[in-house]
Amino acid sequence: MDKRVARRGFLVSGAVVGAGALVSACTGNEPAASPSSAAPQAATAGTDNDKPGTKVVIGFSAPAADHGWIAAIAKNAEAQAKQYSDVEFKPVEPTNDINQQISAVESLIAAKVNALVILPNDGEQLNQVARKAMDAGIPVINLDRVFPDKLSYRTWVGGDNYGMGVAAGSYIGKTLKDKGVSNPVILEIQGIATLPLTQDRSKGFADALKTYGFTVTAKQDAKFTVESGTQVASNLLQAHKKIDAIWNHDDDQGIGVLAAVKEAGRSEFFMVGGAGSANAMRDIAADSGVLKATVTYSPTMASSAIKLARLIAQGKGLSDLVEQQVPQSITLASETITKENAQKYLPLGFES
Repeated sequence: MDKRVARRGFLVSGAVVGAGALVSACTGNEPAASPSSAAPQAATAGTDNDKPGTKVVIGFSAPAADHGWIAAIAKNAEAQAKQYSDVEFKPVEPTNDINQQISAVESLIAAKVNALVILPNDGEQLNQVARKAMDAGIPVINLDRVFPDKLSYRTWVGGDNYGMGVAAGSYIGKTLKDKGVSNPVILEIQGIATLPLTQDRSKGFADALKTYGFTVTAKQDAKFTVESGTQVASNLLQAHKKIDAIWNHDDDQGIGVLAAVKEAGRSEFFMVGGAGSANAMRDIAADSGVLKATVTYSPTMASSAIKLARLIAQGKGLSDLVEQQVPQSITLASETITKENAQKYLPLGFES
């Protein structure tokens, strides 16, 4: 995923909703469909929200698909929209250019769409155009990278970066404790160290490890690229002759990390990934290498954003909540995927 811009997460207004909970909560809003890696579907709950309602046009804007996670965001959104006979999906050309994305969103506002799903390249720089949509009466569903002004979006849905770190740290801490390891060498391979999202992940990781009496031995950022993943992992492997565990923040850059591990012929440690790619899940299920788990930051959030946009545009709420309206913000839980549940989560993975 293009993680050059920071993300911030929030709790659901009045409730905490995890990834699985959100799927089940929104499930009653769609017809039944078979699972697929493009747009994961769960069994329907059979509520009135299943039935076609008022026809709505949902505009969609996101960065260019130059990363496996971002590519999955666009695919999931489009595939989810196709599940509804009452939804017309109106995407604009994906771009990493801020001004082009602003112009694209303005074209959707001019087209008077019924709702807008926006994953901004930069929440701060697109804040004003999102506010323009809201002022025009078009509800904005802010996906992942948050707009700083709450008046610029109706609902935010995204992942929990701090929670990713906690999930990874908890898995590593418990595993090492169960093995009776003392004073372990724990390495951390970040994305881009200067980003708040990375700092949130690292803080969650450190906080979780601390509960087991452990700390990070060394960490280095790998820029969220395969090439940097290989280089950084090679450097860390050379610097540490004995390693007990590694947390790599991102499964896309993890391809490079695992290549370096294989090249070095090292296997005395175990590794945890991040984001939940299908590639990582298959490796975990096979249990044939050092990768033993990954913690999710799932692009299925795009599917959920389309569900929410449809409900908001039709004046409906989530069928599993008492409240009549869709919550103002939803944070998806970071789930831990191991060989025991990898097959269950595989349909939700994205291809790196």
